[in-house]
Amino acid sequence: MRKIVAGKLHGIHVTEANLDYHGSITLDPDHCEEAGILPMEFVEIWNKNSGARISTYVILGERGSRCCILNGAAARTCQPGDQVIICNSVYAHERELTTLKPRVLTFDKENRVVDRVTYSVERDAGGGYSFSILNEANKVLPVPALVARS
Repeated sequence: MRKIVAGKLHGIHVTEANLDYHGSITLDPDHCEEAGILPMEFVEIWNKNSGARISTYVILGERGSRCCILNGAAARTCQPGDQVIICNSVYAHERELTTLKPRVLTFDKENRVVDRVTYSVERDAGGGYSFSILNEANKVLPVPALVARS
């Protein structure tokens, strides 16, 4: 089995860092439900401002609050205003890869959802894999290309 992306909150902004709480990350249930992130689920958090990477569990905040609050030790890794990526994952067999459709939300500075996309992996004619990013209308979006380095 392999660890595969299940959903992401990409570019959500930290609204608070609360060092005196027990731990975890507090998120708006609306965002979690849409991305498929469960309460008490472990997530990885990547800080786009500092590069810090941590793992913690999710607790639900107030619905509609658009909150993203780092608690306890996690509060040391992010400051209010920092942009983070929050990713959950599942363990799956390789044969299940093409059936998984991770949901990804992107955000503005007020943590309103800007885009909703889905990741899709398919088998190509040669038996290899292809990767697509699909918008809400199931139209393929461009995938950033790898640039050859000399």
